[in-house]
Amino acid sequence: MSEAPATEPATDIPAFARNGVNLASAGLGAKALFATDDFFAEVGRMLADRPAEFIPDKYDDNGKWMDGWESRRKRTAGHDYAVVRLATAGVIRGFDVDTSHFTGNYPPACRIEACVVRSDPGEDTAWTEILPLTPLGASAHHYLPSTSESVWTHVRLHIYPDGGVARLRVHGEPHIDDIALRGKTLDLASGLNGGRVIAYSDAHYGAFHRLLAPGRGLDMGDGWETRRRRVPGNDWIIIALGARGIIEGVEVDTAHYKGNYPDSASIVASDLGRGLDNLGDAVVASSMFWPELLPQQKLSADAIHKFDKVNSLGPVTHARINIFPDGGISRLRLWGKLAE
Repeated sequence: MSEAPATEPATDIPAFARNGVNLASAGLGAKALFATDDFFAEVGRMLADRPAEFIPDKYDDNGKWMDGWESRRKRTAGHDYAVVRLATAGVIRGFDVDTSHFTGNYPPACRIEACVVRSDPGEDTAWTEILPLTPLGASAHHYLPSTSESVWTHVRLHIYPDGGVARLRVHGEPHIDDIALRGKTLDLASGLNGGRVIAYSDAHYGAFHRLLAPGRGLDMGDGWETRRRRVPGNDWIIIALGARGIIEGVEVDTAHYKGNYPDSASIVASDLGRGLDNLGDAVVASSMFWPELLPQQKLSADAIHKFDKVNSLGPVTHARINIFPDGGISRLRLWGKLAE
C-alpha cells in the first residue's frame, strides 16, 4: 500500500517560492540553533518540510501541542527571536512566514536579519536586515521578498512581541563556488547545489522534492511516487540542475520501494540556459526532443543503481528522468563537473 497522497503545489505563489530552493529545509540540513523562548512548541518544528498540521485533541505538559515554533505570552519588555543555520550558503530571494493554524496566537509582525559566518554566529556577529518589520495575519502564508542580493549562511527571525510561526521557508539559490569546484565531481541535481524539480507528469504520493535531497530515503513517503498508471505511456519528472555542467554518471535509488518501484528508467537532457525555468509548459514541450543521456535501464526493488557510462552530451542545464510505466524513486543523483 502506498503513502497518503501528496499535496499538489499551489499555483498562486510568487516566482521566488515556486522556483527557489528552501534553504531553511530541515530535510536539506538546516537547523534551528537558538530561540529566546519556545515554551509551547519547539523551534525546530518550524523547519519541517511537510505542511503544518493541526491535531485538535493533542496536548502536552505545557498546553496545546502546535506544529511549529511558539513562545509563551510575553509579560516583560522586548520580543522573541530565533536563529537558523541554513542548509547551505545562498542568495535569499524571499520568505514564506507561515502562520497556519495559529489563529489567536500568531505574531502581529516579524522582521528578518541575516549574517555570513564560517561556523555559527556569536555575540560579535554583524547582522543585516533583509526583511523590514512586516505585518502578519492569522493562519496564512506570508510570501515576503528579500531586500538583499548577497550570500548568507544564517537568518534570525524576530517576532513581535511573541506567538507562533508554523513554518519558515527561506527561498533562494545555493551558492556554488565556481573556482573552488572547477574540475571536481559533484551532484549537479542536488538540492544543496541548487537543483530543483520544475515539472512532472504525476506526484500523487510521497514528497517529490525529496528526490533531490541528501542521504537515502527514510521511508516510502520520502521520495517521488506516481499513482498506478491505467492509460498508455509512462511517467516523468524534469529537473533544473543547480549549475550548467557535464553529466558523467547517474545514480537512481529505489530505497523502500519494493512492490511499487519502476520496471525501468531512462534520462534525457539539454542545455536550455535559465530563461525557461518559469515557463513550465515550454520546458515540458521541448523535453520531447532532448537527446538521450541514459538509455532505458532495468531497475530493481529497494536498491541503488549506478550507471557510470552515459552518452556524452556536453554541457546541460536540465534533465528529465522517465520511469516505465510508473512507480517510486527515492533519490536521483546526476554526477558531473561544472561546464567551463
